[in-house]
Amino acid sequence: MTYRRIVIKLGTSVLTAGTPYLNRPRLIDLVRQCAALHQDGVEIILVSSGAMAAGKEQMGFPELPPDVPAKQMLSAVGQPRLMALYGQFFDIYDVSVAQMLLTREDLQGRRRYLNARQTLSALLRHRVMPIVNENDTVTAEEIRMGDNDNLSAMVATLAEADLLILLTDQPGLFTADPRRNPDARLIPEVKAIDDRIRAGAGDAVTGLGTGGMATKLQAAETATRGGAEVIIAAGAEPDVILRLAGGEALGTRFLARSDRLEHRKRWLLAGYTTSGHVVVDEGAAEALQRMGRSLLPIGVAQVVGDFQRGDTVGIFTRSGQEIARGLVRYPAEAIRRIARHHSDDIESILGYTYGPTVIHRNDLVLL
Repeated sequence: MTYRRIVIKLGTSVLTAGTPYLNRPRLIDLVRQCAALHQDGVEIILVSSGAMAAGKEQMGFPELPPDVPAKQMLSAVGQPRLMALYGQFFDIYDVSVAQMLLTREDLQGRRRYLNARQTLSALLRHRVMPIVNENDTVTAEEIRMGDNDNLSAMVATLAEADLLILLTDQPGLFTADPRRNPDARLIPEVKAIDDRIRAGAGDAVTGLGTGGMATKLQAAETATRGGAEVIIAAGAEPDVILRLAGGEALGTRFLARSDRLEHRKRWLLAGYTTSGHVVVDEGAAEALQRMGRSLLPIGVAQVVGDFQRGDTVGIFTRSGQEIARGLVRYPAEAIRRIARHHSDDIESILGYTYGPTVIHRNDLVLL
């Protein structure tokens, strides 16, 4: 099995090996594996957690309040330290690295998305290995969400990767939480993510990481829809990266969708926000799925959460099934006001109009 381009997400628990410190031997071993693939011509993109852990270590593990500014401070201290270690260790194998700090906002705007893609492509073309992290020092929402899992899926979609490897402290996805259920069994392959699969996802257990198995499932959904295979595996497994790249059956493998999305639809998936979504009635669901229509305000049954005009949001049925994602033409509060109304009433209700649709068919990806 040959992969041309691989995105590898390294979780904090993997980099610390379950300790409060960045584990240098573990980090060197992971670098060695990535360098070996790089030297064989495989394009590798790392999405690395660990900045806050590095910041805590650098500052002598201070007692800090569990608020966002403290986490941002730790990230600001730890990120350059983390990159220095990567630079030092990859230099052993004569591999050049570059830092890319991204936020979801960088991928939601079309122009910024294209700029990020061009930068990534230029680095890979010149045989420089990108090391991506969330820009935690300027974002608050992503720190609370533990979004490096989803960021890695966005990067895989952005880069049109063949494979996304999510390395964690668990061997993969189980039928139930193995920490609580001794009968839990590892799921070796997932063809489609459904409610039964989601039921097996547990929460994060380390004190340094912020992501759990649920965020990895979200990441797997995004990346597989973008055309990449996804594998969740244990970072402590010997030569895990080399073995997975060679096609060995380790962890849980999520099969990619057979069709590859065009660039605009990849952008829509990459810019997906979990801050809110819309719920549609049965008629609107039928029009979207069977008739290729746009989403009109009259078909909106409910607006959940908060989002802005131009965000990519999920479209759900009343039963809770996500059927599409699309670029909204109105903010959440405006959609609440025009929901269940005809398009002709939009201007009289809001005092302005951005057109008759909540989400236009050209800005929508069916799931």
